Amino acid sequence: MSTITPIVMPKWGLEMREGTVTAWLVDEGTEIAVGTPILDVETDKISNAVEAPDPGLLRRKVAQEGDTLPIKALLGVLADPAVSDAEIDAYIAAYVVPAAGGDGEEEASAYGSVEVDGLTIRFARRGPEQGVPVLFLHGFGGDLNNWLFNLDAVAEAAPVIALDLPAHGQSTPKLPGSTLKDLSNFVVRFLDALNVERVHAVGHSMGGAIAARMALDHPSRVASLTLVNSAGLGHEINMGYIDGFVAAESRRELKPVVEQLFADPALVTRQLVDDLLKFKRIDGVTAALQSLAAGVFPGGRQAETPALELASTGKPVLVVWGREDRIIPAGHAGHAPAGATVEVFDGAGHMAMMEKAGDVNALVRRHIAAA
Repeated sequence: MSTITPIVMPKWGLEMREGTVTAWLVDEGTEIAVGTPILDVETDKISNAVEAPDPGLLRRKVAQEGDTLPIKALLGVLADPAVSDAEIDAYIAAYVVPAAGGDGEEEASAYGSVEVDGLTIRFARRGPEQGVPVLFLHGFGGDLNNWLFNLDAVAEAAPVIALDLPAHGQSTPKLPGSTLKDLSNFVVRFLDALNVERVHAVGHSMGGAIAARMALDHPSRVASLTLVNSAGLGHEINMGYIDGFVAAESRRELKPVVEQLFADPALVTRQLVDDLLKFKRIDGVTAALQSLAAGVFPGGRQAETPALELASTGKPVLVVWGREDRIIPAGHAGHAPAGATVEVFDGAGHMAMMEKAGDVNALVRRHIAAA
C-alpha cells in the first residue's frame, strides 16, 4: 500500500511554539534519505535545518519560505510515485495540526527547581521514570537550552535531566567555588537532592570537564561519559572568546563573539543574542563569570585535564567534536582515553550537539544502550 508521510514543524526544546521557514534545501521530486536536511527553520532561539525522519520522495512543498507556522504544522509531503496528485491534494486539505498542549502546561511540568547549598537550581526532566538517567551539563556561559535539539530525542530511550549550573541560566547567580572540583562536587549534591544515584553524564565544553572530574572523584555516580567539544582533554582554549563573552555589554559586541561557536554563523539569531544579553545583565552574573574564568582558565589556558585520566576508570567514553571548533581545538579529540569512541564531524563548530543534532543523538543513544 502506498503511503503519504508528512514533514512537520519540529519542536526544538520545551519552549518552542512556532518556527519560520527560511529556505527549502531540496526540490520537489528529490529522493530523500533519513537525516537529509530538507529545509531551514528559524525559531526565537536559533536557526537550524529540519532533517528527514523518514525516507521518501518529496512530492509537495506545502509551507513557503517566510511562513511562520506552529509546531506540528504541515511543511511538506513525502509519497511514492504511485500516489496521485489528487490523493496528495486531499491529504493536505484534510490535514489538521495536532494539539500541542495547552497554555504551556507541558513546559511548566517539565521544569523544576531545587535548593542545593543555598542556591536555587533550575532543571528539566524528560522521558521515562525508570532507568539510569542521562545528565546533560552545559558549558561556560551556557544553560540547559544548549541541549534543545537533544533532550527529547534522548528521552525517547532513557530518563533525561538537564540543569542550569550555578551562575548560569535561571539558577542563582552565585558559584559554589571556581574550580572543576567545586563544580563537580556541587553537581553530585544536586543529584543527591533529586535522589538520583547514578547517571550517564553528557558534558559540553566546560561541562565535559566537570563530567570527567565527577567520574574520577565520584566513580560510583557515573555509568558512562559523553564528551562534546569538551574541555579537559588539553590545555589550549580560545581565551579571546571567553574574555569577549564576559566583557560584551551590547548586541554589537556580543554577536560576533557568539558567532565563533558555530561553523555557520547564520545560526545565531537576534533573539539568541538578546537572551544572552538579558542573562548577562542579571546582578552578580558578570562577577561570577569572571571568577569562573579565572579559576578554570587561568592565564588563558585550561587549568586541569581530567578527561585525560578517564582510562583509569574503565568507564565507557564517547568523544564527539565539530572539526571547525574555534573555541577548543578539534585536535583534542585525538587525546581521548584509550578505548573511547571518537567521532569528529565536518560542518560543525563548538556546538556540535546543535549543528549535528541527529548524528549526536544517535551516538548518545547507542552509547548509553551499550553501557
